[in-house]
Amino acid sequence: MQNFTDHPFYKLTVHLTELPKLILILPRYVKRGLVMISDVLISALSVWLAFGLRADRWGVLQGNQWLTFILAVAFSLPLFFYFGMYRTIFRYIGSAALSAMVRVFIGYSILYFCVFSLIGVGGIPRSIGVIQPMILFIGIGISRYFVRYWLGKINTTQGASRRAKPVALIYGAGLSGRQLAAGLAINKDVLVKGFIDDDPLLHGNTINGISVYSSDQLQKLIFELHVTDVLLAVTSVSQARRREIIASLNGRGVRVRTLPGLSDIASGLVRVSDLHDLDMNDLLGREVVSAEVELLEKNIRNKVVLVTGAGGSIGSELCRQIIKFSPKSLVLLDSSEHSLYLIYEELKRALIGFQKNHLEIIGDDQTSQPIPDLPIQLAPCLASVRDDDLLKQIFRFHRPATVFHAAAYKHVPLVEQNPVEGIRNNVFGTRTCAKVSFEYGVDNFILVSTDKAVRPTNVMGASKRLAELVLQAMAEISDKNGDSTNFSMVRFGNVLGSSGSVAPLFSAQIAAGGPITLTHSEVTRYFMTIPEAAQLVIQSSAMAVGGDVFVLDMGEPVRIHDLAVKMVYLSGLLVKDEANPHGDIEIKVTGLRPGEKLYEELLIGNNPQPTAHPKIMKAHEEFLSWDNLQLELDRLSRALDACDIKLIKGILKKLVPGFHPTGI
Repeated sequence: MQNFTDHPFYKLTVHLTELPKLILILPRYVKRGLVMISDVLISALSVWLAFGLRADRWGVLQGNQWLTFILAVAFSLPLFFYFGMYRTIFRYIGSAALSAMVRVFIGYSILYFCVFSLIGVGGIPRSIGVIQPMILFIGIGISRYFVRYWLGKINTTQGASRRAKPVALIYGAGLSGRQLAAGLAINKDVLVKGFIDDDPLLHGNTINGISVYSSDQLQKLIFELHVTDVLLAVTSVSQARRREIIASLNGRGVRVRTLPGLSDIASGLVRVSDLHDLDMNDLLGREVVSAEVELLEKNIRNKVVLVTGAGGSIGSELCRQIIKFSPKSLVLLDSSEHSLYLIYEELKRALIGFQKNHLEIIGDDQTSQPIPDLPIQLAPCLASVRDDDLLKQIFRFHRPATVFHAAAYKHVPLVEQNPVEGIRNNVFGTRTCAKVSFEYGVDNFILVSTDKAVRPTNVMGASKRLAELVLQAMAEISDKNGDSTNFSMVRFGNVLGSSGSVAPLFSAQIAAGGPITLTHSEVTRYFMTIPEAAQLVIQSSAMAVGGDVFVLDMGEPVRIHDLAVKMVYLSGLLVKDEANPHGDIEIKVTGLRPGEKLYEELLIGNNPQPTAHPKIMKAHEEFLSWDNLQLELDRLSRALDACDIKLIKGILKKLVPGFHPTGI
């Protein structure tokens, strides 16, 4: 008995199912040629049908009737080329291709109508000039969308073997939501089951075959439709409403993701991988502090600006913000070659569209030459802020007017275990950089500080407060010298998304299946986004009068445990605990690390003063005179050389009020 798989019909079926894949791998010019042949055949068919419908009988073209076919091809193919219909990828055909087809139809119909209906040709009924264009473009449209459907099934077939497709609801039925749904329908990576929208006029209606529901039906829909993802397409709502929507999705057991760029959607190539997890602003839970342009550009526009620690989280964002306000040049200073390279290349791409340039060195003095022909001159300088001689060479060559000092060791446990290097960098690096700035006439010097400098319990926080004391003492000297360097400092809380911060750590732990490690269930922190932090630093520098400590009104501190739970829920997972032993992600408390506090503060005293910015405050806090501070710093330097940790912490305790170190 013959095996069914050997039957000719079965073999033909297998070959037919493989045909779309074979077509897709053909060279582009071959596929374009096949489409042109198809269009010629459709033109011939449309002429034959037009004559048959007009004469009420089917026959063969005769005499002048062949002219209708010749001109159909002569008119249509050039128009198809001109309007880009042969450049379209049929699998991703959409509104743009439809628009082009309409323009071709109008142009073709006018030409064909003028020749065969308006002017007329012997032996050809004038109605052919109207009937044939209509049949032709019905045929062209059907052929295009048939190929889109036929070849588009390949993505679905290939994806089915890997895993089940996500089932999604799109929150927002406006233009962005409709574009997202159309893009995902083409790619078929995500199955969209409905829209959620706040507009009651849309409820119960359908958009492109997809039903629109109210937010009150959300929980029911998630259960009945087996929804795995909710995609946010609410680009026009306020931040407050966006936070309400996100809060309403907490604990629903769905992953919440947000809209990709509209350019990606418009291209018709949206994939599930293009959808983003919620950004740091969504996790912040408060209004993002708005920036004032006048303050941002005051110390930047047409000036030479230098950023230390330019490759770090805050330093690199400072650089991104600074180039928006047209400095004369930007000097990037960092001791990490890799970090400096990354930010330098990023800024070059931002300024000149990925143009490649090479760094030039002047002589043997190790000073970086600014790259010519850039809209803004960039000068990457590989140097340590503790290297007095090299800093002087850099400042002498570039003559910066504004210095943002972001170079610091900031990770609490690492500095706690390596106090000598941490203090040398954070304290003595700041002193060296400030003294060189003063010597070379820098107009504004701004220190990036931290809330951990307030009544610190760790060496890192104490070193940052001591760096503030250096700046305050330098400000007093500068003030006595009249119009000289303006020293100030900016103190803020944790930065979401920066290296070592909890949000990226929690994201990685969730992706790995947990557990999330938390040092204490009651730990709270002030949070802000990286762009907010950078803009705060820049704006504060514009309001400084000397020795100021600026802080941000950051609202209420955030409980880290609550942040972790929120991140788990918005990933479509559930917290695993005693109440829910079958959950997905466990939150494990590991105990406070050495020097870690349960909560942070922003002010040492209770006398914050308002500034020109409604969300920025300042305080003049007690400090030591330069002469007295120098004596203690010299003593601290000798203790560092001797690696006498007990003496080091003792000196820090004397210099920094409220410092309560461990181990002495």
